[in-house]
Amino acid sequence: MSDQRFPTQDALDSLRAQVRQASENESPLRIEGGNTKAFYGRPVAGETISTIEHRGITHYDPVELIVSVRAGTPLAELEAALASEGQMLAFEPPHYGPGATIGGTIATGLSGPRRPWSGAVRDFVLGVRLLNHQGQEHRFGGEVMKNVAGYDLSRLMVGAQGTLGLITEVSLKVLPKPGACHSLRLDISLTEALSQLAKWGQKPLPLSAATWHDGALHLRLEGGPSSVADTCRMIGGDSLDNAYWEDLREQQLPFFQQNDMPLWRLSLPANTAPLEIPGIDAESLIHDWAGCQRWLHADVNTGTLRSICAQAGGHATCFTPDKLPESAGPFTPLEPMVAKYHDRLKEQLDPQGIFNRGRLYAEF
Repeated sequence: MSDQRFPTQDALDSLRAQVRQASENESPLRIEGGNTKAFYGRPVAGETISTIEHRGITHYDPVELIVSVRAGTPLAELEAALASEGQMLAFEPPHYGPGATIGGTIATGLSGPRRPWSGAVRDFVLGVRLLNHQGQEHRFGGEVMKNVAGYDLSRLMVGAQGTLGLITEVSLKVLPKPGACHSLRLDISLTEALSQLAKWGQKPLPLSAATWHDGALHLRLEGGPSSVADTCRMIGGDSLDNAYWEDLREQQLPFFQQNDMPLWRLSLPANTAPLEIPGIDAESLIHDWAGCQRWLHADVNTGTLRSICAQAGGHATCFTPDKLPESAGPFTPLEPMVAKYHDRLKEQLDPQGIFNRGRLYAEF
């Protein structure tokens, strides 16, 4: 199954020409797809290079659970094609707007509520095609999940924010949709919720999402109808509209809309206790991913917050960097040795610093 409706060769040739021109002029490019995640990261200067015309599904094999799609393809269009075959992107990526593209999905590497149980974006990437700083197209990986020696460069592009090259196409592993889905709400304390989640995590329960906020634990159960029904009876609680998870994923819950302070995402190891953050009540946070991803609005010292997260084995990312002081970046600063590896990668893949210069870090 493939979709060839768009003049994609012309679009690809245009992208190549624009990259080559930028290379000759040593001028930066700002990569843009649907522009729904422009807020995520540092501001980028330079001429806009858009992938939106380079779109369409090039190959889809529902039997082999593989799809290859051009970077400018709308995420909603891809998900609709998969749904028609009873399949899905298991990492449940957020859209943050109607124009989201698969290229931006891979570049940002953001996953939804199902992530702890299904895997992250990078776990489903089989291969990518991308343009280097000279406008040459390279292919990394393919359409088969392999165990190989060395680093998988295709997965390296996940979360790189386009700083290592312009993604033109991606091949992904997809999964069948579950046979049944039911959501529950339990009015229990945060401490009790984290304790229960730790216990349930040791059992083969069909959990696919777990979030505590506003005085209640919200659960989603997915799998075979009998397994879901049995687990619902065992856990109890009240039924919850499944649409809750889309509102959470897309940051449409009232929690995300009612605060003018910076919005922080804390990524933490499993079973991490509530953090003691000065001036912040732990119960005011959203504890998503069974507590591994926590959202809070806080106008606290950036260094203090990141130090608290680091001591717990995690890190903090700001989703509203425009509300931070100029000296504070949205992403946790890299350790010197890690920064050196990042610099070497950038020097090899984009030595002129053409692609999304400064998107992740000022010097990268």
